[in-house]
Amino acid sequence: MGAAPGGACLAGRTIHGRDVGHDDGRAEDVAAMISLLGIGRYQLRLAACEADLTEALALRRQAFGTCGADRDAFDPICTHVVIRERVGGRMVCCFRLAVLENGSDLSRSYSAQFYELSALEDYQGRMLELGRFCIRPGQCDPDILRLAWAALTRLVDGMGIGLLFGCSSFVGTETARYRDAFAMLKARHLAPARWLPRVKAPDVFQFAARLRQAPDARMSMLAMPPLLRSYLAMGGWVSDHAVIDRQMNTLHVFTGLEVGAIPEGRKRLLRGLAGDVARA
Repeated sequence: MGAAPGGACLAGRTIHGRDVGHDDGRAEDVAAMISLLGIGRYQLRLAACEADLTEALALRRQAFGTCGADRDAFDPICTHVVIRERVGGRMVCCFRLAVLENGSDLSRSYSAQFYELSALEDYQGRMLELGRFCIRPGQCDPDILRLAWAALTRLVDGMGIGLLFGCSSFVGTETARYRDAFAMLKARHLAPARWLPRVKAPDVFQFAARLRQAPDARMSMLAMPPLLRSYLAMGGWVSDHAVIDRQMNTLHVFTGLEVGAIPEGRKRLLRGLAGDVARA
């Protein structure tokens, strides 16, 4: 599936430098929980070789539209997941994962570079940071996102994750095209006060303070990134400002999803999906 013979092995790497097995003795690791899952035309697995990671970095560069190589200091300490077409092996999606034992580890996260997260430092549950999620431009098959969520559901349940979080990105750095989306985030999806991230990055758009317009529901959903739409549909929340990240050519909002707050009906659907994915 596109891995170069003799490539450096990446499978079984730890997450954030820690053993990914449960501290309470459960020995399952990430590979056992989510690797080699499939839906329809697609197969998901961990990046197995350096060639997989190189291809994922190239896809990230294409999806985010960055000028240079999209590689940072967090890549070596994260677990990388790729989704490929079964026939031909073309990579259509990739993302990376990092597990934190609780909120006291937040300073080591990617998101903490951009957001002041002291409000979350007292969070006592295990946390999962999802980052660099991207789908190949032009790929609109909903099975890609469904497969990613099936894998994440398995991982959340298997590792006892209490909070998913990360930076949800809008393409480009011009705020005007996303005003309806930001107005909707302000109206319905701001983080609860006890978890609200504060401003840290030097260049931000404080949409909750600046926008006064009522959101156009249709236009806001059209402008919302697919992954963020999924978070919001499950009860996710966002920061009150967007970071203008010119290096990545994005606007992004801190996004959190408390697993315990996901509606029971939605949990059943996710677990049904996670049970239906076929082992390749």
